[in-house]
Amino acid sequence: MNRLTFRNGDKIDAIGLGTWKSEPGEVGQAVRDAIKIGYRHIDCAWIYQNENEIGQAFQEAFADGDVSREDLFITSKLWNSFHAPQDVEKAVRESLDALQLDYLDLYLIHWPIAHQPGVVFSEDASGFAPIEDYPIADTWKAMEALVDKGLVKHIGVSNFNIPKLQKLIETAKIIPEMNQVESHPLLAQNDLVQFCNDNQVLYTAYSPLGSRDRSAGMKGSDEPDMFENEVLKSVANNHGVHPAQILIKWAEARGTCVIPKSVNPSRLKQNLASAEIELSEDEMNQVNGLDKGYRFLDGKFWERDGGYYTAESLWNN
Repeated sequence: MNRLTFRNGDKIDAIGLGTWKSEPGEVGQAVRDAIKIGYRHIDCAWIYQNENEIGQAFQEAFADGDVSREDLFITSKLWNSFHAPQDVEKAVRESLDALQLDYLDLYLIHWPIAHQPGVVFSEDASGFAPIEDYPIADTWKAMEALVDKGLVKHIGVSNFNIPKLQKLIETAKIIPEMNQVESHPLLAQNDLVQFCNDNQVLYTAYSPLGSRDRSAGMKGSDEPDMFENEVLKSVANNHGVHPAQILIKWAEARGTCVIPKSVNPSRLKQNLASAEIELSEDEMNQVNGLDKGYRFLDGKFWERDGGYYTAESLWNN
């Protein structure tokens, strides 16, 4: 498996375990299973509301000798309601307490979107705040302070496009070390990958399989099924594997991290084993040719009547 290298030499496994949408009562066992299978990169977030159970799984894994803390690379994320600089340390400490850890390997600003302090989610515009009220540059300074205090080793962002990354880089003391975004063959984001490479920002692909199990309210009316894509099926057939494994391998082979989610032990094994597939140059080119800028998570779920955020401003401004 590829391992990506941070500027200070720290490394992260290219294939990790995503925990978004992993249900309480299932996620802890999934993490235990994943660690036993060989996963060492676990992606979490405060808003997933399952960090307590994941933390218990970590403690059991440490106690049983399955793995040491130093062997794991654990990520969490700052939710939109904690963008006020004075709330950033409070937020990371909530995640650390839930995960039963002394430090995080990576902490990300989850979205370039601000909620009013204390508002986790809002059905109308009143719960949101214009980003000018909580500038990302100020939130970032508080993120940098977490590194100085030893609470996190690396900091980065999620759902940032090139203009937003460039603007942050211009004021940052610590250049963002990771950008986690939706990415798969239908949304290759080649320009963003190149920008990240040029600026030594690592790149993680979320929803690499199309986030098939997200809520109906977040789905489009006629979404493509990547598992039924003829190119992906053909390449998968060449290797005797499931199309999901080709999607994961494609992300790993292009030098990015990828965090497929599963709670099924056999699929967890298959996902990790994707690293062993050898795609030919022609096969990579075939998969690369599928790009059409299609987002499964289009960002419209942030739009509110009279609100401050639109999908257009999120991805293109």
